[in-house]
Amino acid sequence: MFGTLNDTQIEDLLKRQLLGRLGCHVNGLTYVVPLSYAYKDGYLYCHTQEGLKISMLRKNKQLCFQVDDAKDLSNWQSVICWGEFEELTEEDAKREALTLLNKRNFPVATTQKMRINQEWPFRDNTTEKLKGIFFRIKIEDRTGRYEKADESIHFAS
Repeated sequence: MFGTLNDTQIEDLLKRQLLGRLGCHVNGLTYVVPLSYAYKDGYLYCHTQEGLKISMLRKNKQLCFQVDDAKDLSNWQSVICWGEFEELTEEDAKREALTLLNKRNFPVATTQKMRINQEWPFRDNTTEKLKGIFFRIKIEDRTGRYEKADESIHFAS
């Protein structure tokens, strides 16, 4: 069965997941990259290093962000968000982003992509020692879909 996620289900998926895919577009080039994030009150908070995605987002702040949870090919949820990039430069805003990123519920084993830096979790009150860019995405629109397998279908073993 296919369906549309309601607002509560979309919120739940955005809060529950840690990794999404950022899509940005500039001068005929589309770039999609995995990115860890934290979600709160209509914003996705992120930390990354200087590179192609930041260069592109500074030129075109409009973006797409996709998050999913796939148990298998017949049981999944997916949310697509459209929004606007906002680079965080003030210390208070960067500290808020860092706090949210550090508060996420991680799996037992984390990868380098999930960590903010090699010393993660960073326990200092200031972000001055952290390299990279803090930013947030203001979600302007979003939609969600799902598929749930019909439990009455049985396969021969």
